[in-house]
Amino acid sequence: MKFVKAAIFASLLVTPVAAEEQPVLRAAVLEYGTVNWELDTIEREGFDTANGFDLQVQGVGGSAAAQVAFQGGETDVIVSDWLWVARQRAAGRDYVFIPYSRAVGGVMVPADSGVESLADLAGQTVGIAGGPLDKSWLILRAYAQQEHGMDLVAETEQVFGAPPLIFQTAMQGELGGAVNFWHFMAKMEAGGMRQIISTVEAAEALGLDPDTPLLGYVVRGEMLEENPELVAGLAAASRAAKDLLASDDAAWEPLRERMRANDEAQFEALKAGFRAGIPAPGPVDEAAADRMLRLMAELGGEELMGTATELPDGLFVQPGL
Repeated sequence: MKFVKAAIFASLLVTPVAAEEQPVLRAAVLEYGTVNWELDTIEREGFDTANGFDLQVQGVGGSAAAQVAFQGGETDVIVSDWLWVARQRAAGRDYVFIPYSRAVGGVMVPADSGVESLADLAGQTVGIAGGPLDKSWLILRAYAQQEHGMDLVAETEQVFGAPPLIFQTAMQGELGGAVNFWHFMAKMEAGGMRQIISTVEAAEALGLDPDTPLLGYVVRGEMLEENPELVAGLAAASRAAKDLLASDDAAWEPLRERMRANDEAQFEALKAGFRAGIPAPGPVDEAAADRMLRLMAELGGEELMGTATELPDGLFVQPGL
């Protein structure tokens, strides 16, 4: 499979150009999404203008709204998982993916719970952020079947909902276990809950590579073809923000309000979780990504993956990060 190559500007070496002379890059992202921490940093530190573009961020209420805006040409970039991009490419849409984060969730239980493994959840209610086709939930289902001979769907009662709802319900002690996004899990752990297994552990047991970045920036192949410098600039600005947030605690202070941390323990947990999810520099292992896609196609079928049964060529932008 071919790597899509893009020349990349070194963020600290590019001479800034006046903002009015630079192309505008419109990003539509979830208002409460953690990507805003990175985008805020890019704007505040001027990493966008230093890399040849003017970033304009619009908050939306859900991932579906972002996807509709992107498909309708109302925005230039969104954040999604690469499995969605693979489905779109298989359907003939020329979308490409720039890795952003490999942070994933897991299963949390009350601190005083007797649950020590997924097998112990038999007969209990499990809250799941998202829907029945949530990727973490599918991986956990496959793991439970492999390791415990357990059908999680048949042997538990599932409640599906938005991440904040699952968080609140779990913190109130109304769930035997909860599958949630990583930043809500960080808050749950800071609030006294404990993790029995992460999606990373389950993925590794299934032979998947936990270093495969799941989330990323999605742009049109047309933009990559016609304006590779703009796509490279976005990748460079993203890496510059990550490097700063990974190394400088002071860079997090302006983000406190955006992070909605209720106390210092939550703030530190969110900071640590973001840092742990930063992908390593370098190209995505496409063979590993192909293994994950094939598993998702097997578990979620056409409802999840459409006609994508193997990794499409040209999905990942590989800018030598």
